[in-house]
Amino acid sequence: MDAAFIKKKLPELYFSFLKNLSKENKLELIEKLNQSIKASAPNEKSAEYFYGIWKSENTAEELIEEIRS
Repeated sequence: MDAAFIKKKLPELYFSFLKNLSKENKLELIEKLNQSIKASAPNEKSAEYFYGIWKSENTAEELIEEIRS
């Protein structure tokens, strides 16, 4: 499977199988999908999480020079 297929066709393929489920089964599936998304969320950190973490006595210019060397 290539990326284009996965991006466009796979959701349609899944939906064709799932559209005939009962309302209760669909809601249960939604809940399970939601839980799986929440379970992976703690690994995702926004840039704000890292604000102020870096501690150094060097100036910005010194850090830049160190990185370049």
